[in-house]
Amino acid sequence: MNKLAVIAFGGNALLRGDQKGTIEEQESNALIACKNLSKLVNKNYNLVVTHGNGPQVGNILLANTAGNTVYGVPDMPLDIAVAYSQGFIAYIIEQQLRNVLMEQGMNRDIISIITQVLVNKDDPAFGTPTKPVGPYYKKEDAERIMAETKAIFKEDARGHGWRKVVASPTPLMIFNRQSIEKIAREGHIVIAVGGGGIPCFYIEQNKLKGIDAVIDKDLASSLLASEIGADEFYILTDVPKVCINFNTPQEKTIDSMTIAQAKQYLVEGQFGEGSMAPKVRAAVNFVEKSGKDTIITESTLLGAENGGTRITKE
Repeated sequence: MNKLAVIAFGGNALLRGDQKGTIEEQESNALIACKNLSKLVNKNYNLVVTHGNGPQVGNILLANTAGNTVYGVPDMPLDIAVAYSQGFIAYIIEQQLRNVLMEQGMNRDIISIITQVLVNKDDPAFGTPTKPVGPYYKKEDAERIMAETKAIFKEDARGHGWRKVVASPTPLMIFNRQSIEKIAREGHIVIAVGGGGIPCFYIEQNKLKGIDAVIDKDLASSLLASEIGADEFYILTDVPKVCINFNTPQEKTIDSMTIAQAKQYLVEGQFGEGSMAPKVRAAVNFVEKSGKDTIITESTLLGAENGGTRITKE
């Protein structure tokens, strides 16, 4: 039986911090990511692809705000913006992956699933926003926007600038997970849980409603990987390996670490909350629930022997 792997693309796989965000840029970036992903397809993996949406959903909100200011277009709730981003990002990934597979003489169906994820409306995250969305700003611009609106901005741990932060509640359940697993195990490639999924909650018994939040895509992907019994979980980022003492003279790359070591590094604050910390937590969650490894790396190292940082149970 073919291995089932969940691959979590970062938002930067489609849109990088120094880019404007044109569709042409995102298509070009997606093509590169999909060429790297095809290495696993060539090894006959069954795949579920998830993706971030931080830059894209932020731009959707900015465009909506401009439309509201100039033309009186009603504001778009954050859950709707997430759904919007799921659709167009999945379309770009699906199209570029199909192009790559056809070029290599492979034929697999690629199915994109708009995915809702259950959260708790009383999650404490709603009182302490931490999830970055949208473009980077200079400090003075971020301070001006905060003074003019209710938005909250925080400085990026890697020094890229300031970004708006929103609530990021813990994902509790992935809807349609059985169908996602079934389709993937039949040999088709599934794109799901985009941007961490559309956050929703039970406003009353048997009645769902969206909520203003962004779920961390790595935590949601970790939960999905556990729920569908994935054999491997890859978290893709823009660095080849996890580092401790990042951006200091004592910086050190980590080839592998146990979940106990990873938890200790988290306690020590080794990983930035807006960057690597959520990825490490997601990796730990999957390893704890499944007993199987997580690999954090960049897409160019997918499938490479000893590529990336491996998080293990012991």
